[in-house]
Amino acid sequence: MLSTKLRIIGLLCLGAIPAVAQQYKMGVIGLVHSHVWGHLQTMLKGDKVQLVGIAEKNPELVAEAKRRGATGVTFYDDYKKMLDETKPTFVWAFVENNRHLEIVEAAAPRKIHVIFEKPLASTYKDALEIRRIAGKAGIRVMCNYQMAWWPANYAAKREADSGSLGQVWRLHGIVGHGGPGSQGAANQYFFEWLTDPVKNGAGALMDFECYNALWSLWYLGKPETVFAQTNQLRPQTFPKVEDTSVMVLHYKNGVGVFEGSWDLPRSFQDLEVFGLNGSVYMQNGKVEVRKDRDTRSLTLQPLPAEKAEPIAYMVSAIRNNTPIEGVTALDINVDVVEIVEAAKQSVKTGRVVPLPLK
Repeated sequence: MLSTKLRIIGLLCLGAIPAVAQQYKMGVIGLVHSHVWGHLQTMLKGDKVQLVGIAEKNPELVAEAKRRGATGVTFYDDYKKMLDETKPTFVWAFVENNRHLEIVEAAAPRKIHVIFEKPLASTYKDALEIRRIAGKAGIRVMCNYQMAWWPANYAAKREADSGSLGQVWRLHGIVGHGGPGSQGAANQYFFEWLTDPVKNGAGALMDFECYNALWSLWYLGKPETVFAQTNQLRPQTFPKVEDTSVMVLHYKNGVGVFEGSWDLPRSFQDLEVFGLNGSVYMQNGKVEVRKDRDTRSLTLQPLPAEKAEPIAYMVSAIRNNTPIEGVTALDINVDVVEIVEAAKQSVKTGRVVPLPLK
């Protein structure tokens, strides 16, 4: 601990850690969600925040983090001890979905803000409780999605909002890939809980329909009803959960048709938004406007630095005392979990489920 403090002091004296990073501290809770590995280098770089600790009990995951460069970070077996000793400004949790409420219950009385990987919670009941606790404590809770930081995501929305497509009435989203990997420490422990119906909340339905539900809420608001069906195409690989899902969200003047799957031949995170006069098709890095036989590509503009990635956005919100807004905000993500919960009810009963849920 002392050597870490001395190293930080030395870097500060040399000007190696920017002033912004000196103001804010971040802790990481858990390494079982594989998204952590895509963000670890940004955390270690430390140009926006100071990474003060990682809490993880699994020695293989700790070793994996150190192998990837986290050699100068203090590791903790107990995340509550990390919170009390390091006093981070915010934490980023990479834990099982059904532990999100537990993390907020620990962070809220300590006035520590929280980032979760999508979805907000494994159940609607937990999502509501997360919102209640966060609101009472006055902490920010952000729900992270990859497309929240894509210029293409916002270019498509601007085009739809401009009126060029006419009345927007139909959404078609497809999100998925060939299934989660299960080899190596970085994937093995992620696979174990992602394919557990309690820890994840479902299978592919929870994993990928949360993206689709978010898009539907963003473009059309809350639907009137939800209908869903699932398939278990590979029970030998996914014995406990579904690996493919379809969800239909009904609106008074519109519809959302969505697919989420672990059985696709390549990766998809695609959305097509239909108006009466045309459509806009969005993928990461590409947006096309389609009318009749004509197709034109939109020029994508970089997002402002403070809205280009999750750490920068959380730091900006804290520094400027502004709420988390847009697709990563708390309220819209409570609604996401409500839609997925309704979809699970629909699968169980074979019936259309009306919203709001009782």
